[in-house]
Amino acid sequence: MQQDILINWSPQETRVAVVENGVVQELHLERALEKGLVGNVYLGKVSRVLPGMQSAFVDIGLERAAFLHVADLWSSVATRHADGEGTNAALVPIEKQIFEGQSLMVQVIKDPIGSKGARLSSQISIAGRMLVYLPQDNHIGVSQKIAPDQREALKQRVLTLLREDQPEGATGGFILRTNGEDASDQELLEDIRYLRKTWQRIREAALVKAPKSVLHQDLDLLQRVLRDLVSDETQTIRIDSREQHERLRQFGLEYMPAAAAKLQHYKGERPIFDLFGIDDDVARALGRRVDLKSGGYLIIDQTEALTTVDINTGAFTGARNFDETIFKTNLEAAGALARQLRLRNLGGVIIADFIDMVREDHREAVLQELRKQLSRDRVKTSARGASVSPRRIPRGRRSGGDRPLPG
Repeated sequence: MQQDILINWSPQETRVAVVENGVVQELHLERALEKGLVGNVYLGKVSRVLPGMQSAFVDIGLERAAFLHVADLWSSVATRHADGEGTNAALVPIEKQIFEGQSLMVQVIKDPIGSKGARLSSQISIAGRMLVYLPQDNHIGVSQKIAPDQREALKQRVLTLLREDQPEGATGGFILRTNGEDASDQELLEDIRYLRKTWQRIREAALVKAPKSVLHQDLDLLQRVLRDLVSDETQTIRIDSREQHERLRQFGLEYMPAAAAKLQHYKGERPIFDLFGIDDDVARALGRRVDLKSGGYLIIDQTEALTTVDINTGAFTGARNFDETIFKTNLEAAGALARQLRLRNLGGVIIADFIDMVREDHREAVLQELRKQLSRDRVKTSARGASVSPRRIPRGRRSGGDRPLPG
């Protein structure tokens, strides 16, 4: 599968489109005045503790106070692990862990949306090119997207490197990202050292900066393209700004030489998104109604609580009988739905109301197709059937939000 990445840059806005076989699969946007905050680390100040909700509001210097739930407090996680009970163990009440006026190091895990402030965690994680560093945890893990039969060997490899290069007082755990699967020992060691230095800078900043200060900012969208979006399938990365091309090339040569080799400066007079029809494609794809090639269509409605997707046959009268028509429409809709999740960056609970199918093998085939299409997503997802009537309708559930993608 051929993949190309197109980057349209202006001083006000950066747009990135991931195109596979001529079709837009992902769209990322970052505005200069509205940059995403996910991954940023702040020295926050607890402004209010709500025992009834087991939550707290934390001032990190934004327009609205950010939200911190007890489950996202590092001390709660540490207690649960120590008890050996996993995530089902009882949490220590939030009012016994933090208090109003307290300074607290926190990380944004979900950007503000609508009237809601950012969501925070005090469990800090720092993403590198090949590894994610967990400075408060000693866990060593491997990306779930790496084949199960390779994970244990890779885990032992990381453990060996850590034993051979363990500075005095160094602590913390690591998760090997997907693009670290084929990395050399030297590349992994360089990433480990870089991440430890980054954490040391964050700790030092926390000692001297005032509450509501930024301690660490994640990479900008252009840099995250090289870190998170480039894969072996990527043929080219085209960017229409000479200045940003050079900046990105220098960054890539230092940290990701293989990705930097795919960079190209687009010099054409027509806007790059216009030349490849990206804007028209996205406009069609992001409407409330999304048409399928067969004549069927999806209706997508998004609320703060969940997203609903209704699948209809529309003008498709297709195949030999009614059951086959419904089956083919649902199969096509499963692929279109997975693409919509990526394009719209949808998260949370997603209810997909597929057309009722009488045959059990048809229902199972549609559910498997949905899972197959979702497996391409960088965000962790799960999909399962749900019994909401005498007939079962596949339902998708997607968890996660805007982030360096875990790899």
